Amino acid sequence: MTKEREGGEEDDMRTIYILIKCKLGKTYEVASKLVEAEDNVPLVHSISGQYDLIARFDLRADDDIGRFVTERVQKIPEIVDTNTIICFNVFSKDSGIRDDQ
Repeated sequence: MTKEREGGEEDDMRTIYILIKCKLGKTYEVASKLVEAEDNVPLVHSISGQYDLIARFDLRADDDIGRFVTERVQKIPEIVDTNTIICFNVFSKDSGIRDDQ
């Protein structure tokens, strides 16, 4: 995935999703903190099941994912647990499926 930077240059980006379990009654507070504190959070959804939220983050390709998760996300006191999903390829009607063989 590439995103255009100021000046028309493109920068390689990496998308990750983080499943987040919150302390009881703190889901909306955590969602607000994520959206307000992080510039690279385009989406936070409340969800059902084992986790309370799923958040999408678009990081630069050279960002250290482990450090980002532990130092920026898991430091929010109301977060109890996380599960990080690293995305590899995007498939959509617009991008199609490339066969690089």
